Amino acid sequence: MKTILVKEVMVPLKDYATVYEDATLGDAMDALENAQAQFDKNRYHHRAILVCQRGTNKVLGKISQMDVIRSLEPNYSLLGETKPSAPMVFSPKFLLSIMDQYGLWLEPLKDICRKAEKQKAVDVMYQLTPGEYVKEDSGLNEAVHQLIMGHHQSLLVSRG
Repeated sequence: MKTILVKEVMVPLKDYATVYEDATLGDAMDALENAQAQFDKNRYHHRAILVCQRGTNKVLGKISQMDVIRSLEPNYSLLGETKPSAPMVFSPKFLLSIMDQYGLWLEPLKDICRKAEKQKAVDVMYQLTPGEYVKEDSGLNEAVHQLIMGHHQSLLVSRG
């Protein structure tokens, strides 16, 4: 059986939603919308934006759907680390008590989104860990294993 290599199924950087480090979150969302409009409709749509260094195109970080949502309510920073290594289950009553205790989502969503679109992309992105990179000549089975074990949504394909 032929092994499928990661480079055979990856999305090239030129086709991905990217912004430079001086972009705003609004710019990043526009880049995502544009990339989705130009991407082959039969393939999986982009769900993240890569933040690149101007001049080198080196990937500095990634903005996921969850990062965008988290950025809308800055008071989440009061809770400390909110990215669990494994999914947690909380009761609806407990979740509501956290919202009340930390004053989460008190402003109208329209106002929150208007403020968030001016945030810098680098302030919203997270820096990728070594476990989120996979070599282009790796087998797809290895990449899938890496996704599952690392609880990642996607991997960056690297060369060299």
